[in-house]
Amino acid sequence: MPDNFAHWATLAQKELRDTPLASLNRDYGGIPVQPVYFGEGSEIPGVEPFTRGIRATMYANRPWTIRQYAGFSTARESNAFYRQALEKGQKGLSVAFDLATHRGYDSDHPRVVGDVGKAGVAIDTVEDMKTLFDGIPLDQMSVSMTMNGAVIPVLAMFIVAAEEQGVPQSKLEGTIQNDILKEFMVRNTYIYPPEPSMRIVGDIIAHTAQHMPKFNSISISGYHMHEAGATAVQELAYTLADGMEYVRAAQARGLDIDAFAGRLSFFFGIGMNFFLEVSKLRAARQLWSEIMTGLGAKDPRSKMLRTHCQTSGVSLTEQDPHNNIVRTTIEALAATLGGTQSLHTNSFDEAIALPTEFSSRIARNTQLILQHESRITDVVDPLGGSYYVEELTRQLVQGAKALIGEAEAQGGMTRAVQSGEPKLAIERAAALRQARVDRGEDVIVGVNRYRVDTEEAIEVRSIDNAKVRAEQIAQLERIRATRDEARTQSMLSALREYAAMDEGNLLEAAIEAARARATLGEVSQAMEDVFGRHSAVTRVISGIYAQGYGEDPEFSAISGRIDAFKAARGRAPSIFIAKMGQDGHDRGAKIIASAFADLGFTVHMGDLFETADEVADHVAELHVDAVGVSSLAAGHKTLVPELIEALRARELGDVTVIVGGVIPEPDYQFLYDAGVAAIFGPGTNVLSAAFSVLSQIEGRLSNQ
Repeated sequence: MPDNFAHWATLAQKELRDTPLASLNRDYGGIPVQPVYFGEGSEIPGVEPFTRGIRATMYANRPWTIRQYAGFSTARESNAFYRQALEKGQKGLSVAFDLATHRGYDSDHPRVVGDVGKAGVAIDTVEDMKTLFDGIPLDQMSVSMTMNGAVIPVLAMFIVAAEEQGVPQSKLEGTIQNDILKEFMVRNTYIYPPEPSMRIVGDIIAHTAQHMPKFNSISISGYHMHEAGATAVQELAYTLADGMEYVRAAQARGLDIDAFAGRLSFFFGIGMNFFLEVSKLRAARQLWSEIMTGLGAKDPRSKMLRTHCQTSGVSLTEQDPHNNIVRTTIEALAATLGGTQSLHTNSFDEAIALPTEFSSRIARNTQLILQHESRITDVVDPLGGSYYVEELTRQLVQGAKALIGEAEAQGGMTRAVQSGEPKLAIERAAALRQARVDRGEDVIVGVNRYRVDTEEAIEVRSIDNAKVRAEQIAQLERIRATRDEARTQSMLSALREYAAMDEGNLLEAAIEAARARATLGEVSQAMEDVFGRHSAVTRVISGIYAQGYGEDPEFSAISGRIDAFKAARGRAPSIFIAKMGQDGHDRGAKIIASAFADLGFTVHMGDLFETADEVADHVAELHVDAVGVSSLAAGHKTLVPELIEALRARELGDVTVIVGGVIPEPDYQFLYDAGVAAIFGPGTNVLSAAFSVLSQIEGRLSNQ
């Protein structure tokens, strides 16, 4: 037995306390199996740089936490869903908030008519937060909250809800995402400009370091970069560079790095390139240990990269969706063999709609089967020492270091993000990937190969947006009518003063406002009054999608048709790509805009978060032939009919309207009846979509 096994055994005994090391040996039909294996000179699990895991025994002692991300409709309905999931084996909560909440709007705001309760749970007040966790003891349950833009009011309301449940801040366990830099790169649910947003991040780290020792103050997210199309190297580099920026922001407030770094955590996406994803997590731990050492950390716990992972949403397909169960299983296995600390597994129907209880059970049981039946928890880092995995790990480390160096040369990630280069680099990678899929070079079973002749209908969850919004508005009216208005306004004024004077802790001021029953929108607006609301500049890359096709005959055929259109009409066919509502996921819209432009369309890309009337005004001004609406957050049944009515009101009813994104098949006829000409779901070949749109435009013009 190698010498480093003895070193490992010493560490393992400390983790296991009274559990004999021999109990880790499992019965393999007479085959002796050790809990960890070493090669000559190999690293030791639980020891810097933690490539093989942050704990000596990893899952051999305690498996990863099953933490399913969920939330929809009202707090009452989400609470019932959470309690059922906990009874069925889920170990931690991960809260999904609706887009109105993410963007700092109360449910009665006119800009969020189609967003309330659709892609997450609506939270307007402390009372909503109390209902969300009713019957769930917050001194015993770890709660993760994916929130960035409206992180101040959401965390404040969580703290106050816990207080009123009898749980002090010091006992709260969980994580708040609080990762604003990646919002400016990919997810786009920001509110304030980068500089004040970074102040908010630092204030939360400072407050939690002092008052919430069990709570993770930030979850630095590569997941949304992964979903936006980032390569593994990009996801690693930009995520860890963001982490460096957050550490420096906390240090700038006078915090000792070892006082807070142990409560930082990460969040990575896990896709279908199995061994690459395993190696990505190993590389991330190694890189973070080196980075934190360079930033002055002394405590080994400050150098441990602890991560939550989620299987990929982008890899899910609308076509033949039961294949997604297999995809999620493969991705979950990669995450666990890579050494994640907690995991969310996507449900098979999430390319179509919010998951049902049936599909959620399958997703949850996927993890339970891996934990209890697969035996992968018996051995620490079982793929460690594989020539392939070790080489992938090495190259990922090397590639990520180079990209981090580029960001550092710009002055850090805040400045790099402001330059827009990381966002454009990810968009270029996404466009190239889409071209490979459309050409069939990257095979997607059931989509571009091995398609079924007929699709089996599946049950989907449908949210009555109007009903949810009405309930939320009624609750808001009750709160505003019964609170001490003078006290509420006083607390909001204090928050504005903190923001304006650049002193005091914004989270602490927001907690006082939440206690006085200020609403989420009011707390957000108080800071917006000082900081302003950020508006991104929309840019569309060109030439990348075409680069993936070269002299492909199908690409040339559609380009030729567009050239003929130009010759006949003296102009190119034109399209306006619209993102309405508060959904900031723009990967699909950007890919369509880039690909259509490369094919020869005149493409106009609207700003994020526009209303139906704003889009209709653009269409009237630009005189486009078609409007393409990208919808990923279930607002299509509200927003698309509103747009069509707005177009008709401007006597633009003959403009072709198409819709793409996550649209349940049962909603198709509703949209066709409303006036939509074509619908393109996930997995649609972009060239096929271009053929269809051009044919729609030509048919309409020939009838005029």
